Amino acid sequence: MGLFSKIKSMFKSYDEEETTEEETVEEEAEEEKTTEEETVEEEAEEEEAEEEETTEEEAEEEEAEEETVEDEIEEEEAVEDETEEVEAEEEIVENIIIDNKKEENKKKKGFLFSRKKKEEERKSVKIYEKGLSKTRQGFVSKLANLTNKYSKITDEYFEELEEILIMADIGVKTVMDFIDRLRERVNHENITNPSDLKEIIVDELFIIYVNDDVLSSKILFNESDLSVILFIGVNGVGKTTTIGKIANKLKDEGKKVLLVGADTFRAGAVMQLQEWSEKVEVGFFGKEDSDPASVVYDGICKAKDEKYDVVLVDTAGRLQNKVNLMKELEKINRVIDSLVDGGACETLLVIDATTGQNGISQAKSFKEITNITGIVLTKLDGTAKGGIVLAIKEEVGLPVKFIGLGETKDDLQTFDIEKYIYGLFKDMM
Repeated sequence: MGLFSKIKSMFKSYDEEETTEEETVEEEAEEEKTTEEETVEEEAEEEEAEEEETTEEEAEEEEAEEETVEDEIEEEEAVEDETEEVEAEEEIVENIIIDNKKEENKKKKGFLFSRKKKEEERKSVKIYEKGLSKTRQGFVSKLANLTNKYSKITDEYFEELEEILIMADIGVKTVMDFIDRLRERVNHENITNPSDLKEIIVDELFIIYVNDDVLSSKILFNESDLSVILFIGVNGVGKTTTIGKIANKLKDEGKKVLLVGADTFRAGAVMQLQEWSEKVEVGFFGKEDSDPASVVYDGICKAKDEKYDVVLVDTAGRLQNKVNLMKELEKINRVIDSLVDGGACETLLVIDATTGQNGISQAKSFKEITNITGIVLTKLDGTAKGGIVLAIKEEVGLPVKFIGLGETKDDLQTFDIEKYIYGLFKDMM
């Protein structure tokens, strides 16, 4: 099964699973109702039986009173023995009921956790669908028109396909490599009908991104010491907002987070980060008009003293002066290395997806002056050129860690290549 069919099957099944889960919940509710009714009936029968037993015991006691004192003592001892036996039996029954309830609760918790996880996954897929709608409407509709326009695969078909891919901001180099791979498969597999290329296009785009690499969009954390994550990027790309949203995600995961405002160059940057810390209810440290490295030093000391788990550092992004920025980042990294075992565990570059190929240029420039471990693409929902995700990986060789697909906190999503491909090609599936 090709990737196209696999992704189609995986994500299209969510609606069916949702319907099945709703039916399951209804069935369980009916079963619980029936069980409760049966339990009430059983309790009523037990009460009647106990009343009858009590009446018989009273009659026996009246007869026993007429007998000798010795007989009374013997009967009292017998009654005590019977009472102890009944109490022992009742205790066993109660323990069985308690054990059964514990088992039922355990199963329910497991079911609820599984259902919650699936609901979160479905929600994430919907965010990808909605966030990539602009790219999908332009990109996929043009592909569909191209398929309808040509009855056979020709050089003209490849030329128009090439233009469509470049317009989606996948990047000239990436598109040229892609077209070469596509031509090779068409010739090797004797494909003549353009409609047969739909699945192959999806598969090849996926292969371009993965490229035999083991990609991980997960944030790396320092297992033995404080985790420090640096954020870099030019002004206006949404860096501070991204830091706030990631801080909120980490807080929801149970981590104690401190934001450090080391962008002392841009007016208002420190105050903006402090506002985000208050908004998502995490810690903050920052000083305006101070040396960025000294701010980072004091911030990390605060984090260590107050037992924080993660420090997110906002840095300046004046790319127009590479030499000064490089020196500043080197100084910050030396400070982190002196205080934390292993230094910063991540350096994430934030790029505005709406800037297109300019974003690629930024990534290349920043890569020249510091060690970047991953990319955060913001405002992907605001562009019809969502193919920049593939271009960044191909041209810069860095994995995308997060993508911004809207304004809310939940719209910053951990990047998932399969959800991304689904969001792009949903209308073709």
